Amino acid sequence: MPAVRLLWDLANRLAAAVALMLLSPVLLGVALWIRLADGPGVLFIQDRAGRNGVPFRMWKFRTMVPDSVALSARMGLDDPFGLVENDPRITRCGRFLRRTSLDELPQLAHVLLGTMSLVGPRPDVLPQVANYSAADRRRLEVKPGITGWAQINGREDIDWQQRFELDRWYVDHWSPALDLRILWRTATSLHRGEPPVHVDELNIQRAGRAA
Repeated sequence: MPAVRLLWDLANRLAAAVALMLLSPVLLGVALWIRLADGPGVLFIQDRAGRNGVPFRMWKFRTMVPDSVALSARMGLDDPFGLVENDPRITRCGRFLRRTSLDELPQLAHVLLGTMSLVGPRPDVLPQVANYSAADRRRLEVKPGITGWAQINGREDIDWQQRFELDRWYVDHWSPALDLRILWRTATSLHRGEPPVHVDELNIQRAGRAA
């Protein structure tokens, strides 16, 4: 299995390199759109937890206003990482980018560099990872991915406890065939409607206990 994983990792990197070349006009077009519509700061850069919890700086196209963190505090949100109905932090072009998952395209560079895979548990923010239980940390045993088993089985419609369970299942049942299945389902459902507002109590409770 280690040899299979190594070969699959190399295949991921090659696929990412090809995708970056083919999608370069799209990447440039999205970057220009964000710059013209929402001003400077095309990329959203944030520290996330990689494999074994090692932090890395993840890139996405920016879909929120530049002062979204400060705005979250002013809105009095219990979960600063959650969304609200008609969220004022999300820009007009950001809503489209989120619905089509185009905001995730810069992460192909992370796959090429080896810090991410095409498929795997989504990389979580460090404050939330600090509150993981031992069972939750199972999702950190593999590289984070641009898409994953939890994403094609609920995405924002499920709470974090369900995501952890799905990610553990993925870690226990990983295979190249499973990754290809996830990639296919992701590609056939890229454009989705506006997700319903889902208040996730788990991280709110954990943050309260850690405070």
